[in-house]
Amino acid sequence: MTPSKDISRLIEIMAALRAPKTGCPWDIEQDFSTIAPYTIEEAYEVADAIARGDLDDLRDELGDLLLQVVYHAQMAEEAGEFAFGDVVQAITTKMIRRHPHVFGDEKARSAGMAKGMWEKIKAEEKGEKRSARLARGLDPEDNGKGFLDSIPVALPALTRALKLQEKAARVGFDWSEAAPILDKIEEEIGELREALAKGDTTSIKDEFGDMLFAVVNLGRHLKLDSEAALSGTNEKFRSRFHYVEQALEKSGNTLDKATLAEMEALWQQAKTAK
Repeated sequence: MTPSKDISRLIEIMAALRAPKTGCPWDIEQDFSTIAPYTIEEAYEVADAIARGDLDDLRDELGDLLLQVVYHAQMAEEAGEFAFGDVVQAITTKMIRRHPHVFGDEKARSAGMAKGMWEKIKAEEKGEKRSARLARGLDPEDNGKGFLDSIPVALPALTRALKLQEKAARVGFDWSEAAPILDKIEEEIGELREALAKGDTTSIKDEFGDMLFAVVNLGRHLKLDSEAALSGTNEKFRSRFHYVEQALEKSGNTLDKATLAEMEALWQQAKTAK
């Protein structure tokens, strides 16, 4: 087996890894649910390479993410459901259908993307998907029957909270402005304090979650993405802590030997240094 730029070689490699008698024992025992976390992780690593502007890493991470697609397609083919080619056909069909102003006839191209066309196309796709599921004897509502059930459970919690709130807001279930949400956050903090005082671990977890949900809601009303805001704070914390680490090293000290007071003093320096 030799490397290649042809996607068929990657498909062959994946099939060989999953071969019952001659494949890799670890790969053979995997299923959709055990591989899913790796798929999510690889997507994050792609995003990380982009954020760092590292195109060498981006090339490699895109390859890792592509492997995940091939992996899932191989398992589906083994189950007699679909193969990698069907995945490619599905996405090419979708892209062509959703861009009639690019791939349609001359009249469609000259008209451009008409208002409401995107929603019309997606509604048609949903109808076809529903019919296909019915034909297979499956529940036509693949994501559940509730209004909010189409929001994927596997999304990062902050992002899912935002999307749940956004969709609920479409039918009027929303705060009219940001200010009252601050009161709600303070209310949730009070309830968290009560749970802490009682030492009720279940209530502590619930109230902490309620507080986070309210904070996401405030961010939404302030036109802020909580995931992006927290990501920025995470990087700020990392950078400042690295400053503390370097400063200690220059003075002949280390993180594990420095006192909290020493680290706090350097932390305050870090806040003004950058």
